[in-house]
Amino acid sequence: MSPGTVAGYFAPDELASRRQVRRYAVPRWMIEESAERRAAGDWQGACAAARFDVKFDLAQVSERYGPDVAGALGADLLHLVPDLVRWHLPRILGGRSTLATDRIVILAGYGRTPDGPGPTSLYLYLRTLPMVDGPQRIALRFGTAGKGRQPAPGLFRSGIEDWRTARYLWDARRTGELRAHVGVADRPPFLHADGTPRAADELPTADPGSGDPVARAEWLTLLHQNGQVAESLAAAGIEWDPTPPQMPAWYRATPESIVAGLALDVPRLEAAVRRFAEHSPAERFQIGEAWPANILLEFTDRGPLRMRLVGLEEADGAAFVPEAVWRRLPDLDLLRTGGVSPGQLHPLVAGALFTGLGPATGPPGPTPPAPVRVRCRGEWHKVVFRDGRLDSPHSPQERQRENALRAFGGAVTGCFAVEHACMSGTGRLPKALQAQRRELFLRVQHGDTPGVLELLDAGVDLRVRDGGRRSLLHVLHLLDHELLLPRLLAAGLDLEAQDHLDRTPLCSAVDGGGSPDLVKALIEAGARIDVLDQMELSLAQLISKYRRTDLDFLKERVEKEHPGIGSDWWEEWEEERDDADEEDEDE
Repeated sequence: MSPGTVAGYFAPDELASRRQVRRYAVPRWMIEESAERRAAGDWQGACAAARFDVKFDLAQVSERYGPDVAGALGADLLHLVPDLVRWHLPRILGGRSTLATDRIVILAGYGRTPDGPGPTSLYLYLRTLPMVDGPQRIALRFGTAGKGRQPAPGLFRSGIEDWRTARYLWDARRTGELRAHVGVADRPPFLHADGTPRAADELPTADPGSGDPVARAEWLTLLHQNGQVAESLAAAGIEWDPTPPQMPAWYRATPESIVAGLALDVPRLEAAVRRFAEHSPAERFQIGEAWPANILLEFTDRGPLRMRLVGLEEADGAAFVPEAVWRRLPDLDLLRTGGVSPGQLHPLVAGALFTGLGPATGPPGPTPPAPVRVRCRGEWHKVVFRDGRLDSPHSPQERQRENALRAFGGAVTGCFAVEHACMSGTGRLPKALQAQRRELFLRVQHGDTPGVLELLDAGVDLRVRDGGRRSLLHVLHLLDHELLLPRLLAAGLDLEAQDHLDRTPLCSAVDGGGSPDLVKALIEAGARIDVLDQMELSLAQLISKYRRTDLDFLKERVEKEHPGIGSDWWEEWEEERDDADEEDEDE
């Protein structure tokens, strides 16, 4: 994570990503539908609403591990808030807002299982998918999480987040504890009681003392954000060892700059790590991932907590502290900078942080398309998405003339250039129109099918393409294709259109994690199966690349009907990969 800006102490790309998460990743309809199902006692329906895939059967858990384990698990499932879990999960930032990939999150533990050579805890846990831009679905599992990555029972390494001490992130019975976790008294840090940001002259300029814990939390945070790492940690009761670890010569970052760049919850870090340590067999703890070094926390004979940077090997045996334990709550950072209002937070988060403000409505819904001003032929025209097309004040004859001009290689400007850029994914768009297109494709990325349908019903052109020249057909694997595919085909969208990687919609469905049902639907609609992507990989080779056994029917058909299609280099690479896999299995 990069250090914050001088103006606001926050990296702009991270704030933009966090705003996207809060606006698009957990839409209001998902929160409402999940809450309705939970209220009816239907935990599986709540999971389905939040796009969780349940990978276990409660009856089989009872049969294998006994009624006590199944009973405790069942009670937790009835109070699981899957949309709140999605709200709090780690994200890919830096301009993105999708789920952190291949991440395991432990929600609760349930004793031991006799299987294997030694006792191993059973866990309710979830796992995110391995693709950055893939479907944002979450697998909910029960069993021995982290097999092969776990050096000892209860000791988790990087990539596994242990939320057992943070039930307020997922358990409806404990969500109110978030208030105490972030240090809210009569108001949250940096905010007034109504959630509006405090002005700079309202913030402390010196240590206000322990009599005002919220003001002192503000002071400690400001020290840290101003780069005064040693001072802020010392004031929070944490020892700081500034000795740099052994690192490559090209690595110039200092220990102080690395720690200053983390969104540490300095005021509560010591207590949070100590509470986390009570549930871990480890004696040392790692926070963040500051390759090629690690930030290590350790108790000095169970006395003060000490922080230092160490090399990668020296961190062996340390437990990985989840971001939810050591990081400032992103919602408070967004409120502080005006990125969201209290009413736009998840209702359970808003209810924990603010009392007396009334119920939160949740994230805003889709913004209806508004007219955008375009300079055209020396005048200002307005273009707007209306009735499924980008409308402009030009007659059909003018439009026909401009199309002919473009066909003969002539330069097209004004409204017609904007229309071409919007429908092709190439060229420049006015910022306001870029924002409208971005909202559509962000809702696509997060699987918000109702939001996408609402925008299309409001008049957005189905033929629009994003900056990667992807049409809505290219991204159907992220949505409910049964609702959208007939509508897109009726609008005349091209099944063989190529994006910037030369992928057709069928290619995108194969290498983007699309379901077999979607793949079959595209083929039934007439999609060609003899296509190649930019790397000259055939559909059969893409299926092998991603080891998609669920698409064997398509692989066999491509190999039968189009023998020899695809790249020669892939066959050699695949053979080397298989050899490497065999060596790993032998080891």
